[in-house]
Amino acid sequence: MNIVLLGPPGAGKGTQAAGLARALRVPTISTGDMLRRAVQSGSPLGLAVKAAMDRGDLVDDGMMTELVAARLAEPDTRSGFVLDGFPRTVDQALSLDGLLQHRGDLVVVELAVPDSAIIRRLSERRVCVQCGRNADPDGGNKSSISCACGGSLRQRSDDTESVVRERLRIYECSTRPLIDFYRQRRALRAIDGTQPADLVTAEIARVIDAVFDHSTN
Repeated sequence: MNIVLLGPPGAGKGTQAAGLARALRVPTISTGDMLRRAVQSGSPLGLAVKAAMDRGDLVDDGMMTELVAARLAEPDTRSGFVLDGFPRTVDQALSLDGLLQHRGDLVVVELAVPDSAIIRRLSERRVCVQCGRNADPDGGNKSSISCACGGSLRQRSDDTESVVRERLRIYECSTRPLIDFYRQRRALRAIDGTQPADLVTAEIARVIDAVFDHSTN
């Protein structure tokens, strides 16, 4: 099954995508990971991506679509995938339609979280500089400065309050129309993303099961 997770930055899409992918035995496709690898490469493209991310801007539709198209062409996505970070605009959604022709149903899940909670979450978030994983906010000592892999934990440059507010403004302008786009298609399922992560996971699983059962009847 093909699943798209939508929601503002910090809504928990990465955490939920990883869990869903393991449960469904399909790959997670994270455009954030793709872009961070480009930044780490130090290439001209990576430097341009870093500048956009540091400002809180979205990377342009054409480049994002090319990245996703290349990933969806790989064999491990044939049984489905969990897509985190794409589409973010209606134009990207229309491009995704073309990429998914004859590939089965698309389930779109929105993780709804208010801005105040997002700002609090991201201001507290720490990321491992070595493996790129987010520190678990619900486990261990929040004052810890190292990851289980041994890497140091740092605040991302785009997690400062001013940049987060700009990212939320861009989300409202660019991605909210996408929510309406999928709602009009009756493909959207909204989940309360302020719940504990395990409850969010359980709700998403129920939504996916309901869609799958309907499509096979």
